Amino acid sequence: MSDKANRAAGVPRKGEAIDHAWTPLAKQPLPAGRPRTWYISHNRRLKAMRLAIALLDSGSFSPDQATNEKIRETAEVVGVHWPSDATCRMVRRLMSAQR
Repeated sequence: MSDKANRAAGVPRKGEAIDHAWTPLAKQPLPAGRPRTWYISHNRRLKAMRLAIALLDSGSFSPDQATNEKIRETAEVVGVHWPSDATCRMVRRLMSAQR
Protein backbone atom coordinates (compact mmCIF):
# COMPACT_ATOMS: atom_id res chain seq x y z
CA MET A 1 0.00 0.00 0.00
CA SER A 2 1.10 3.54 -0.59
CA ASP A 3 2.12 5.97 2.15
CA LYS A 4 -0.89 8.15 1.29
CA ALA A 5 -3.34 5.32 1.97
CA ASN A 6 -1.71 4.49 5.32
CA ARG A 7 -1.57 8.09 6.56
CA ALA A 8 -4.43 9.30 8.75
CA ALA A 9 -6.61 12.12 7.49
CA GLY A 10 -4.46 15.01 8.63
CA VAL A 11 -3.30 18.33 7.33
CA PRO A 12 -2.57 17.90 3.62
CA ARG A 13 0.92 18.52 2.35
CA LYS A 14 1.58 21.42 0.02
CA GLY A 15 0.17 20.70 -3.44
CA GLU A 16 -1.78 17.65 -2.24
CA ALA A 17 -5.45 17.48 -3.21
CA ILE A 18 -8.01 17.26 -0.41
CA ASP A 19 -10.15 14.25 -1.22
CA HIS A 20 -11.35 13.55 2.31
CA ALA A 21 -13.17 16.74 3.29
CA TRP A 22 -15.96 14.81 5.01
CA THR A 23 -13.63 13.15 7.55
CA PRO A 24 -12.28 15.07 10.53
CA LEU A 25 -8.64 16.02 10.52
CA ALA A 26 -6.30 14.06 12.75
CA LYS A 27 -5.58 15.87 15.99
CA GLN A 28 -2.11 17.27 16.32
CA PRO A 29 -0.38 18.23 19.56
CA LEU A 30 -0.47 21.88 20.54
CA PRO A 31 2.84 23.75 20.56
CA ALA A 32 4.75 23.45 23.81
CA GLY A 33 6.05 26.33 25.88
CA ARG A 34 3.07 28.66 25.78
CA PRO A 35 1.50 30.09 28.94
CA ARG A 36 -1.49 28.20 30.35
CA THR A 37 -3.86 31.06 29.52
CA TRP A 38 -3.02 30.63 25.81
CA TYR A 39 -4.13 26.97 25.87
CA ILE A 40 -7.33 27.84 27.73
CA SER A 41 -8.29 30.60 25.27
CA HIS A 42 -7.28 28.45 22.28
CA ASN A 43 -9.51 25.56 23.37
CA ARG A 44 -12.35 27.99 24.15
CA ARG A 45 -12.11 29.44 20.63
CA LEU A 46 -12.20 25.94 19.11
CA LYS A 47 -15.26 24.99 21.17
CA ALA A 48 -17.01 28.25 20.28
CA MET A 49 -16.30 27.66 16.59
CA ARG A 50 -17.72 24.13 16.72
CA LEU A 51 -20.85 25.37 18.49
CA ALA A 52 -21.33 28.32 16.13
CA ILE A 53 -21.07 26.01 13.11
CA ALA A 54 -23.55 23.57 14.65
CA LEU A 55 -26.00 26.39 15.41
CA LEU A 56 -25.71 27.76 11.88
CA ASP A 57 -26.30 24.26 10.47
CA SER A 58 -29.38 23.88 12.67
CA GLY A 59 -30.93 27.11 11.38
CA SER A 60 -30.01 29.68 14.03
CA PHE A 61 -28.58 32.45 11.89
CA SER A 62 -28.53 35.42 14.27
CA PRO A 63 -27.00 35.89 17.71
CA ASP A 64 -30.44 36.81 19.07
CA GLN A 65 -31.62 33.26 18.37
CA ALA A 66 -28.61 31.75 20.21
CA THR A 67 -29.50 31.91 23.88
CA ASN A 68 -27.27 30.29 26.50
CA GLU A 69 -29.80 27.47 26.84
CA LYS A 70 -29.87 26.80 23.10
CA ILE A 71 -26.07 26.86 22.91
CA ARG A 72 -25.84 24.40 25.81
CA GLU A 73 -28.44 22.10 24.25
CA THR A 74 -26.45 22.18 21.01
CA ALA A 75 -23.30 21.31 22.98
CA GLU A 76 -25.01 18.16 24.26
CA VAL A 77 -26.04 17.18 20.74
CA VAL A 78 -22.58 17.87 19.28
CA GLY A 79 -20.87 16.09 22.15
CA VAL A 80 -18.76 18.86 23.66
CA HIS A 81 -18.62 19.76 27.34
CA TRP A 82 -21.09 22.22 28.84
CA PRO A 83 -19.99 25.71 27.74
CA SER A 84 -19.46 28.52 30.22
CA ASP A 85 -21.07 31.94 29.95
CA ALA A 86 -17.85 33.29 28.40
CA THR A 87 -17.93 30.61 25.71
CA CYS A 88 -21.60 31.34 24.99
CA ARG A 89 -20.73 35.03 24.52
CA MET A 90 -17.93 34.04 22.16
CA VAL A 91 -20.32 31.88 20.12
CA ARG A 92 -22.66 34.85 19.70
CA ARG A 93 -19.76 37.10 18.70
CA LEU A 94 -18.67 34.57 16.08
CA MET A 95 -22.20 34.39 14.72
CA SER A 96 -22.45 38.18 14.46
CA ALA A 97 -19.06 38.63 12.78
CA GLN A 98 -19.13 40.35 9.39
CA ARG A 99 -18.69 37.91 6.54
